[in-house]
Amino acid sequence: MGEQAGQQVVAGIRELLPVLAERAQEAEDLRRIPEESIKSLQELGFFKLLQPARHGGYEADPGTFYTAVRLLASACGSTGWVASVLGVHPWQLGLFAGQAQDEVWGEDTDVRISSSYAPMGRAKPVDGGFRFSGRWSFSSGCDYATWVFVGGLVLDKDGTPTDFRTFLLPREDYAIDDVWDTVGLRGTGSNDIIVDDVFVPEYRTLSFVDTGKCRCPGQEVNTAPLYRLPFASVFSCSISVPVIGMASGAYQAYVGYTRERVRASTGGKAADDTFNQMRIAEAASEIDGAMLSIERNIAEEMELARRGEKIPMPLRMRLRRDQVNATGAAIRAVDRLFESAGGRALKVGTPIQRFWRDAHAGRVHAINDPEKALAMYGQHELDLPVQDAWL
Repeated sequence: MGEQAGQQVVAGIRELLPVLAERAQEAEDLRRIPEESIKSLQELGFFKLLQPARHGGYEADPGTFYTAVRLLASACGSTGWVASVLGVHPWQLGLFAGQAQDEVWGEDTDVRISSSYAPMGRAKPVDGGFRFSGRWSFSSGCDYATWVFVGGLVLDKDGTPTDFRTFLLPREDYAIDDVWDTVGLRGTGSNDIIVDDVFVPEYRTLSFVDTGKCRCPGQEVNTAPLYRLPFASVFSCSISVPVIGMASGAYQAYVGYTRERVRASTGGKAADDTFNQMRIAEAASEIDGAMLSIERNIAEEMELARRGEKIPMPLRMRLRRDQVNATGAAIRAVDRLFESAGGRALKVGTPIQRFWRDAHAGRVHAINDPEKALAMYGQHELDLPVQDAWL
């Protein structure tokens, strides 16, 4: 049932792509995704792909989710980015205690959650939970969410950090500061979240220690293999795949330009240029390879989860290695195409320059930092200790 529903969502998204492409400039101008696009994704059931079945979700294969995200980002980078981030959060909520899930989805299974995971919050233990404050940047799609995941450090009475947790807060417990004005991913509305001394009950928190061990309270009520995957694996791919989708969009735009383009300097057809033909082949290979590496690794993790086996650290390390390399490959493909697209591709409103800016903006997300992930992989191969919350 879940996978059948997932394929129906993907089919619906394919039909929606031309409309999203037409709205891409509108998203930039609004600095957030047009409401009509969010509504369309909701009606298609996109946001329920990874949502637990007990709360109306499809529990689809994560590969299906990433296929949908890549398609969305190939039409509009900002839409793909926001959809991926908001779409992966129902999966994460499925890791929280059942009481938290019931509180969020009890009356409305279409509730959306935004996030900002950097440990910018400070939590002081009190009876039943924590007093919590902080300010976070880059909460993509927060205008369309009524809850938020934010990262914070739990402090003991001496102010020493004792744990790194994700805190789940309802809309009335935080403010949104409209600060998003950027050169790339302008349509994501990734504004700041502000929390001023609110109470967060224990059950609405999740320790990165638990997510790292793949032993979370939500598994007591959500027993599907999907919820036994490492948080870092699922979330990191949700940040890479939109960039791959943007590269796909840039590729489609470049091929379209090149078919019709006549060089002003020579009067020759750009399509007859051997170097352009080679760039097309090289970019296509980079993009395909990037997506295939992610699909391979997440499929291997899912197969182990279905068999009830632990996801081994070498595979988790390889996924993070390939995830950052996939982002890098997508960026190389976009650059290779953009640098020979011609002066007219620079015009505001043209797709290829937008995809170029959006892809580079997505590249700077902390999860896409290649040096950190690749160093971790090398350390593990050399039998050196590796300690990181994002494994």
